Amino acid sequence: MLTAIKNTAKQFLEKTENRTIQIISHHDTDGITSAAILIKTLQRLNKKFSVKIVKQLEEKIIKEISQESVVIFLDLASNSFNYIKNLKNPVFILDHHEITSEIPENISIINPHLFGREEISASAITYLFAKALNEENTDLAHLAVIGIVGDLMEKNLGKTGTLILNDSKIIIKKGLTLYPATRPIDKVLEYNSEIYIPGVTGSFYGTANFLQDIGIEKTCGQYKSIIELNEQETSKLITNIALQNTVSCDIHNLIGNIYLTNFFNKLEDVRQISAIINACSRLGESGIALAYCLQSKKAKERVEKVYTAYKREIVNSLNSLPELNKIEEKNYLIINAQDKIKDTLIGTIASIISNSKKYEEGKAIIAMAYNEDKIKVSARMVGKSGKNVRELLNSVVEIIGGEVGGHQAAAGCLIERSKENEFLENLKKKLNIELVKL
Repeated sequence: MLTAIKNTAKQFLEKTENRTIQIISHHDTDGITSAAILIKTLQRLNKKFSVKIVKQLEEKIIKEISQESVVIFLDLASNSFNYIKNLKNPVFILDHHEITSEIPENISIINPHLFGREEISASAITYLFAKALNEENTDLAHLAVIGIVGDLMEKNLGKTGTLILNDSKIIIKKGLTLYPATRPIDKVLEYNSEIYIPGVTGSFYGTANFLQDIGIEKTCGQYKSIIELNEQETSKLITNIALQNTVSCDIHNLIGNIYLTNFFNKLEDVRQISAIINACSRLGESGIALAYCLQSKKAKERVEKVYTAYKREIVNSLNSLPELNKIEEKNYLIINAQDKIKDTLIGTIASIISNSKKYEEGKAIIAMAYNEDKIKVSARMVGKSGKNVRELLNSVVEIIGGEVGGHQAAAGCLIERSKENEFLENLKKKLNIELVKL
């Protein structure tokens, strides 16, 4: 794959000589960090370019592309060849999603699925591409790691991911992976969204009492951060969180590597940076998220407010779940939020539900939300075993039309709102066939 990246980088330099470049990237953390890496790279090459951040690659976006430009897609497009094949422009794709059809001749693509390599993020591929263009771009490796964490790939870093991690100069510590690990532990516990501790989560006094009861005291008037806790204090904290009967996630998933990077001249938790970028995009502030990655001071002031608003939206969305239309069988749950949850948040809500202990491993969670005249569908698997939800959605979209993307355990599609009932009927048929098999 590294050889292919070097060859593609050489071809990219040839094709972009005296031409404008159009960057089109996905709006999640992986896509935003990919765009930031490429922007810095092109600036250093004195290339002219424009950037478009999109929720999903639709046909109308392809039609808006100038015929004079070279197009490069980041973190998307591997499932959109039917649109892209008609472009007369030179087309480059740096992506990691599954490829479902034959690659047209007008496309130069780097995708790990073509090389039988370990799964890596789009930001990782974009970084390797930037490094192939200029070795000095190694100072952008931290952005790739933020994207890797954003796509939850940091726990299974292969040889390529480790190479990027080494380039990044990121500091790694073992401990509790609740974030931000650089903030006082009482604030982390009070406002965390990873676990729920009765009487602690969401309560200032409950958090203080919890820490006092387990013997973690303040130092110089405030609590230590997670990375400042000693081994005994960390052990006490993990043990007492595990003792809570209603913890909504596996405690073993909360112990691992904490990644720390110098961001705005301050040591920051990479998971927190990733969460902030994701929050901005989910609330329609992709431009701010991108500027934040490029370390704009004005963007930094704005993102904190957006992040607070995002957490409030998530809480409101979770609170609305009991009122939503649901269809449930043994092996699946379909939640039709309609216009009661933002389409940009429905994937996050599906992920939270799939990570809870309420449902058995192997159950498919399918959540739907309106997006103007379209419906955004997000599918997740509970646990690590079960059906391929991307193939499931694709099998329905092949019947009714639409666009599909994602991975085996986390996928999404966009369909016409007028096809809502038709989608539900075909989806239930596919799922019920599998239920009979079980």
